[in-house]
Amino acid sequence: MDNWMIVILPLLVGWFLDLIFGDPSRLPHPIVWFGKAIAFFEHRLNKGSHRKLKGALVAIGLIVSVFVVTYLIRHYLNLLPSITGRGWGWVFDSIFVFFCLAGTTLIREVREVFLAVDRSLEEGRQQVARIVGRDTTELSAQEVRTAALETLAENLSDGVIAPLFWFAVLGVPGMLAYKMINTLDSMIGYKTERYKDFGCWAAHIDDIANFIPARLTALLMILPHALINRQLSIFHFVRKYGRNHASPNSGYPEAALAGILNCRFGGPHYYFGQLFPKPYIGENERELTTADMKQAVRINRIAEVLMVFLVMICLILKIIL
Repeated sequence: MDNWMIVILPLLVGWFLDLIFGDPSRLPHPIVWFGKAIAFFEHRLNKGSHRKLKGALVAIGLIVSVFVVTYLIRHYLNLLPSITGRGWGWVFDSIFVFFCLAGTTLIREVREVFLAVDRSLEEGRQQVARIVGRDTTELSAQEVRTAALETLAENLSDGVIAPLFWFAVLGVPGMLAYKMINTLDSMIGYKTERYKDFGCWAAHIDDIANFIPARLTALLMILPHALINRQLSIFHFVRKYGRNHASPNSGYPEAALAGILNCRFGGPHYYFGQLFPKPYIGENERELTTADMKQAVRINRIAEVLMVFLVMICLILKIIL
């Protein structure tokens, strides 16, 4: 088998497995292990003095450990006899590409949110609480739908484009290290009283790791829309509103989706009982519908396919050059 096929097959197999199955709830998942490791250190070290230093050591230690362990396993497989090593290396890479992608599961969850809120507001609140960090008990039906679509846009970056980006740059070790970075941020990267010191390094590292992927995500979302509809003004929209977010990155994919749907995202939200003022992304405060959700899902899938092709090209160029 040609070298380029050996390199891109794990990418395609892992991606197709995610398309078909989503997150394998009945299988041991590395992200669950990451969460348990983070919780273990947070409960024991997020107290007393020097919380910022302890948080930095935990974040850097866990990220480096994941990268090094994965790299050493991959290196060991390469040392095996060529056929055996290639076979196990191919399986290893395919499995972890599958584990690191989270596009299909969130699409399913967002669909369930829209179905649930159509049945009852309380059911919609409970369903959206599964995928967002904000407090959902007081959300209106419009806010439930908005939260779901914001999360869908943000997760396209965090759960699909960024892992694929780091796979292209650093292979499976880089992809898994990124997932640890993202898990750290999702668990402790908040500006609340409890996490503002211990989680600040986790949040900053996540900002750095997502700087390019977030903007690439927005580009992959709006480029097909701009070309098909000849609507170049959407680039200005994303430039204008992409910075209207507490995160230096999340605003860009959210602005891309808000621009395409001609709606408004953002605004103040409660996290852990504390109100966080946030600017709005967009100005058209119109009612969101199931049709908007279906369009958002199509946008996600198109961007995902484009990113897979980009990564394939990058991997092939690495071999050629």
